[in-house]
Amino acid sequence: MSTQFPVRLLISFVLAFTGNSAFAQEANPYDVMGEPGIAQPSTIELDQKTAMHKPTVIIFDVNETLLDLAPLKASVGKALGGREEFLPLWFSMMLHYSLVETLTGHYHSFEEIGTAALMMVAKTQGIELEYEDAKAALVTPLRSLPPHQDVAAGLQSFSENGFRLVSLTNSSAEGAETQLRNAGLTDLLEKRYSVESIKKYKPHPDTYRMVINDLGVRPEGVLMVAAHAWDLAGAKNIGLQTAFIGRPGTSLYPNVAKPDYVVNDLPELVKLLREAESNEKDK
Repeated sequence: MSTQFPVRLLISFVLAFTGNSAFAQEANPYDVMGEPGIAQPSTIELDQKTAMHKPTVIIFDVNETLLDLAPLKASVGKALGGREEFLPLWFSMMLHYSLVETLTGHYHSFEEIGTAALMMVAKTQGIELEYEDAKAALVTPLRSLPPHQDVAAGLQSFSENGFRLVSLTNSSAEGAETQLRNAGLTDLLEKRYSVESIKKYKPHPDTYRMVINDLGVRPEGVLMVAAHAWDLAGAKNIGLQTAFIGRPGTSLYPNVAKPDYVVNDLPELVKLLREAESNEKDK
């Protein structure tokens, strides 16, 4: 079964959700797919038109951006009887229904939505799965995900270069705190935000505004870092700078504005931000 259609449908739904028609005005096909989710060297660059100033605050998405989802994918695949080909369908369905809840004014935690989505996939594919087993397959590994290898050193380098570092996740507040503590990242982040505070999911504009309003900063001085094109579309919609980090299995969406930075890992982003600062001083 192909999973391309539901993923593309989800992206289109996200773009309508952000309310920014400028993203759909012109397709920007740029080569980032030599390996799935890995940016090629030619794309590791700064778009000078949109990223004119060095940001002072960096917001990091958590799941897949900072934390490696491999254990979660293995657990969910096992719950689906070893049918790992349904993982993209489950993930896109989870995101889909988080947006449905936001648009209809309802809220369940991301973990609850993920469990429900897993039950839905199992049912449509004729796989027997009890609710408590689905919940355990999702929540237990989700809260103990390891960080990607570049993350701890990358965050430390950002901090040493004077950036304020925070996180923003669709996970519940309790879940996010547990995730980051277990991954050893809590002390590297000034603040840790969850959409649970306003009960709206990214990429709703209010989720990003919640962070910049709390920090008392202007959007143009903030950089959003994520491995998901839909997350960056939401951040760009309210004027944030954006950086795409190519984690395995992730890719850019060619029908939205190009992120200001496209990198393979956090050290590359640190390097580009240093170069941007140097270029700004030389002007």
